[in-house]
Amino acid sequence: MSFDSAAARQTMVDTQVRVNDVTDPFVQAAMRTVPREACCGVNAHLAYADSPVEYAPGLFLLRPRDVAKLLQAVHPRPGERALAIAAPYAAAVLEAIGLLVDRQDGRQDIAGVYDVIICEGGVPKAPAAWLQALAPGGRLGVIERNGANGQAKVYLRSEEDIGSRVVFDAHPPRLPGFEPATTFAF
Repeated sequence: MSFDSAAARQTMVDTQVRVNDVTDPFVQAAMRTVPREACCGVNAHLAYADSPVEYAPGLFLLRPRDVAKLLQAVHPRPGERALAIAAPYAAAVLEAIGLLVDRQDGRQDIAGVYDVIICEGGVPKAPAAWLQALAPGGRLGVIERNGANGQAKVYLRSEEDIGSRVVFDAHPPRLPGFEPATTFAF
């Protein structure tokens, strides 16, 4: 008996994505077609599980629910320019939607401006460099995590300022190199 990845993708969308209020037709359609297992390295057998999947040492894909909700929150549209930071699956979904996607692991300088930036790892706070790389009207989807839990936030750049809003709670693994600063307390 062989593995039916198309059926697994459909089940993932039906049981982990749609039931968590992800209604964006672009996100749903892309997640039905992008083979998540291709982004999972040696852990391809875990691709459709409801958990983060380590795809390289210390680097994890978000749970399907979390990546879908974060993608929906940044409202990606065909033709936009995107940056995917430590986010191979989100990058593939954005490409399937029709965005032009650059990829990096988060340690490089960002050259250029983007309509959409997304990160699949938890960070203590959205780095200023990521916010500065947003074009006017650009959206950053990131999960800020300092303790056991975190909050997915969307930052929106206007002509004059950058605002943010919390979109859901999540607790992904932290992105290496973005650990919170340690403090001393009695």
